[in-house]
Amino acid sequence: MTQNDSDRRTFLKTSTAAAAGAALTSTIAKTAHAAGSDTIRFVLIGCGGRGSGAAAQIMNTKGNVKLVAAADPFEAKAKSALKRLSKGDNKDKVDVPDERIFGGLDGYKKAIDTDCDLVIIATPPGYKPQQFEYAVSKGRHVFMEKPVAADAVGVRRVLDAVEESKKKKLMVGIGLQRRHEPRYMETIDRIHDGAIGDVIAQRVYWNGGGIWYRNRTPDMSEMQFQTNNWYHFNWLSGDQICEQHIHNLDVGCWVKGEYPVECNGMGGRERRMDGDASKSQIFDHTFCEYTFSDGTKMFSQGRHLRGAWNKVGEAVHGTKGTADPSGSIAGETSWKFTGNSPNGHQQEQHDLIEALMRGEIYNEGEYGAKSTFTAILGREACYSGKVIKWDDLLTRGRELAPGIDNYTLDTPPPVLPGEDGLYPVPVPGEYNPFEA
Repeated sequence: MTQNDSDRRTFLKTSTAAAAGAALTSTIAKTAHAAGSDTIRFVLIGCGGRGSGAAAQIMNTKGNVKLVAAADPFEAKAKSALKRLSKGDNKDKVDVPDERIFGGLDGYKKAIDTDCDLVIIATPPGYKPQQFEYAVSKGRHVFMEKPVAADAVGVRRVLDAVEESKKKKLMVGIGLQRRHEPRYMETIDRIHDGAIGDVIAQRVYWNGGGIWYRNRTPDMSEMQFQTNNWYHFNWLSGDQICEQHIHNLDVGCWVKGEYPVECNGMGGRERRMDGDASKSQIFDHTFCEYTFSDGTKMFSQGRHLRGAWNKVGEAVHGTKGTADPSGSIAGETSWKFTGNSPNGHQQEQHDLIEALMRGEIYNEGEYGAKSTFTAILGREACYSGKVIKWDDLLTRGRELAPGIDNYTLDTPPPVLPGEDGLYPVPVPGEYNPFEA
């Protein structure tokens, strides 16, 4: 076996350990015996649709769980989420009095400081690195939604905190749920076992019709507007390639067993130019060519254009056939997944809670950070119109939100509108992806 083969096998083993249960660390989980109880007390940081969805899915597991605190920049949103979560069969799993509901950009600290075992982080990506750091510093297990950062500086912070979480033997789950779906797991296992020969190229897609836009209200500060309308600001969302397309990029890297060494790309804005929705920074289409260390390519399409062809998925080309990683192989050996494949969002919470109840942990933080950075690499290649190398961007990539740890809802955000009310948009050929 060559060193490259050995490294690849190590990557594959560790990157799928959580889903396959192959590399669970046999250690007593803090939560399983917290305060002499088998109840897992968890808090919710970020109370939008994905955060409240993750909380509901944790409550739908077989574990003895209880939601004990919630934080959101907008306290009213936290209260609304708690009202929804308190209905039906899960009402006895919510114990969040008003004094454990926290607003503002620093509310996450107060929630994490409560008597809890597990923290859900489902805030805009730009805010996640400092929140993850704080949870780890307090010895909390974490489930963090993807992407985990919006820029290279944030990714470095997350990677450092991941190393600290490993030392403390903390659970870190990441919301890349395809890693927990049997249809993906079995198909990719077969690819790794040679079912389509050597992988020579991949195509990955997240082409859809668009995303919401939340208009400003007269009482909002600029920071409140941007935080509420976070998808449309690069320092908060990382753009569509990070916020959505990361799923497909993650699958491609999982298939390949490594991360790309460089990327070139192109993109722009065709229809984000109407009415209030023009007050946005993000592109509505991107195309990337990622290059791996052996020279093979992964081609990426991302789009938010109504009325255009839509596709969300992946395709893998090998020397002996092709594969759809979501469940089929064609070529010398044809195969189709016929087993049960539950909802990935729910399955990742079953896996996480069941492991904690067994007194075991796993850590998905490293691949969560590196898959996030794969998306950031593509974004910066599209914004700049240049070939960007992984190592260069990771070490020197620009910081989109300097001083973010100290932001409040009254702080002027890092980007401001011009006199025309529009926000700066990256221009390929002019945009600099690196720190000055």
